[in-house]
Amino acid sequence: MKSNALTTKPHYQILDGLRGVASVLVVAFHIFEVHATSPLNQIINHGYLAVDFFFLLSGFVIGYAYDNRWSSMRIKDFFKIRLIRLQPMVVMGMVIGAICFYFQDSAIWPAIHSVPVWQMLLIMLIGFTLIPVPPSMDIRGWQEMHPLNGPGWSLFFEYVANILYAIGIRKFSKTALFILVVIAACALVYIAVTSADGDLIGGWSITTDQLQIGFTRVMYPFFAGLLLSRTVKLTHIKNAFLWCSFLLFIVLAMPRVGGGEHKWMNGLYESLSIIFIFPIIIFLGASGEIKEKRAESVCKFLGNISYPIYITHYPLIYIYTGWVNNHKPSPLQALPFALLTFIFSFLIAYVCLKWYDKPVRKWLKKKYLLKRNLLIKS
Repeated sequence: MKSNALTTKPHYQILDGLRGVASVLVVAFHIFEVHATSPLNQIINHGYLAVDFFFLLSGFVIGYAYDNRWSSMRIKDFFKIRLIRLQPMVVMGMVIGAICFYFQDSAIWPAIHSVPVWQMLLIMLIGFTLIPVPPSMDIRGWQEMHPLNGPGWSLFFEYVANILYAIGIRKFSKTALFILVVIAACALVYIAVTSADGDLIGGWSITTDQLQIGFTRVMYPFFAGLLLSRTVKLTHIKNAFLWCSFLLFIVLAMPRVGGGEHKWMNGLYESLSIIFIFPIIIFLGASGEIKEKRAESVCKFLGNISYPIYITHYPLIYIYTGWVNNHKPSPLQALPFALLTFIFSFLIAYVCLKWYDKPVRKWLKKKYLLKRNLLIKS
């Protein structure tokens, strides 16, 4: 009798660590963004590309973990595994967003105090499902599909990519997948170099142009990661975590390319970084090996904290943004509050990880996965 058991595959620990490095850079980017007067003087200028790195990393890991398991796994089992992995922190991110919402009332969002509690709670409940809300239901003023927790937009597109993979693209041959990835890469370059600001910022709103950016940003990296997992032949790279972290930092922290006159150059830099450099980073990271206990602990911690900090930090960024807009401090005057925002982002993420995310996922796995013996580390 054929077993339904899905044996656990070992994690790529360095890739876990790199996910954490990217998450930390996202938090720093959002703090610096509050003080930027234009894209030209933004510190960690391309920090938003960490999302594209997450998509590529996710596609690689999904292919590695699930491609050879469909003979003993149903589509609904795959969805259960992914929901258990991602959805508890989606809910927590919306709850934290709701708790922080009225503390964000400020000059930049002057209507927050007039939003009735019932409306805010309705947006929270919708946010639990990751169903996007249209601009007509916006309660902040930024037309986000998830006004209580902006980064929820990337999880929405993560789910879209997972659905596309499960219902059909997982069956693509390497050739068919390669063609899809090439088409997606061309679309990515086109969107980047022809955008008004010469960048790939966007995807967080239910408008035609924002949806176009969002789908373009997820299609290439996610399925390029899937293709990479199917074709790459790993080697052995020494000090891979340090080299990959350094390379990732350089890509994200590079000053604006082309200035204000040649914006297309920046779009070309960003799209080519996603198309070529990010896959190289993931290849090097997957080829690396951790031999020291300290390095292993660092990668494990960064990997564990990466998703919680990404999905819970932005409500604090809203508060910090409102405070800066109200008080107009210099960067030096704002430094203590910026550091507090950064530190509290970590503390909240760690508390959520230890006392909510891990216990809830453990309970959900026991209830919904072990009954079919789906023993997979998700």
